[in-house]
Amino acid sequence: MSDDMYVCPACGATYSLSSMAFRCRCGGLLDLAPFEPRFDPRSAGGERSIFRYVAAMPPFAGAERAWESARRRVTMGEGLTPTVPFDPADPELLVKVDYAMPTLSFKDRGAAVLVAAALAAGARMLIQDSSGNAGAAVAAYAARAGLGCDIYAPASTSPRKVAQIEAYGARAVLVPGSREDTAAAALDAAERGARDGSAFYASHVYNPLFYQGTKTYVYELYESLGGLPDTLYVPLGNGTLLLGAYYALKDLRSLGLIGSYPRLVAVQAERCAPVYRAYAAGRNAAEPVRNEGTEAEGIAIAAPLRGGQALTAVRELGGEVVTAPEAGLKPAKEAAAARGFYIETTSAACLAAYLERKARGVDDGRAALPLCGSGLKSA
Repeated sequence: MSDDMYVCPACGATYSLSSMAFRCRCGGLLDLAPFEPRFDPRSAGGERSIFRYVAAMPPFAGAERAWESARRRVTMGEGLTPTVPFDPADPELLVKVDYAMPTLSFKDRGAAVLVAAALAAGARMLIQDSSGNAGAAVAAYAARAGLGCDIYAPASTSPRKVAQIEAYGARAVLVPGSREDTAAAALDAAERGARDGSAFYASHVYNPLFYQGTKTYVYELYESLGGLPDTLYVPLGNGTLLLGAYYALKDLRSLGLIGSYPRLVAVQAERCAPVYRAYAAGRNAAEPVRNEGTEAEGIAIAAPLRGGQALTAVRELGGEVVTAPEAGLKPAKEAAAARGFYIETTSAACLAAYLERKARGVDDGRAALPLCGSGLKSA
């Protein structure tokens, strides 16, 4: 069996886990080589973490023992978060409390898988770029794994998120300018680290293993509800949760566990919505936009590298891309707090979009949306 697990859709080149590759020599983004998930979430086993679904993750051919050892070392019991009615008097809207994680955000799902893979590959140092939550998650799991870690973040990142990153022993490298400037600085550092074999680029954008963690969000909904709701709302910045949901839904369909897809509603920030603009215009690629300034900083990605992939995923599932009204973010956050949920502003985007659509008479049936980050993260 080949141990090549990364494949470049552009040229067909393949790379092994131990290569620590994060993009193709041709410049293309990498995906995972096709594999068949071997699981049924109705009988996922007793492991109390996202790794209860390990049989739905890549087989890590040639590195099975290293992978098993690494994931057992790294896990902190992430996942299995509550799914409850948003309002006790209204069972039609469910929220998944995904900030009930070790680092208080849903990014722990992807970070646990990615850091375990880095450890299995023999990495000594991790590099990552993030607006905050993904950086905190990777820093925490790097500490758990005993790996060095540099997190590149915009200088405007919430001081509380920076403090959390540094508390784990990681180095926070604050970059002036835009989110894209931060990504460029991290990419340069990652390329230098890749040349001497010292660093693993633990990017939630470049490395497709991250989505093997975030797809467990949908598996948990399926397992806890005994099926899926009519509509799934997911935030859309770089596409971390959207692409995870896409892969999970494809898995469930291929295994014959669902007969049709739920409606997938991907939510962008009104003032930074490149994928929405491309979707509305019928284009297949998202062109960069100017971030006009939004409180939903976690999804304010002006030039998403996997924007075209996100568009393809939404259309293949018969979903849609919408925007969350900027004026609706604060009221949505307050509405959540009034029902006991203390969330950061970005987490209010899906709720704001849901409430705006409901006010227009859109019938989502039974819907579910994630509460991705704790309000303790906000400045």
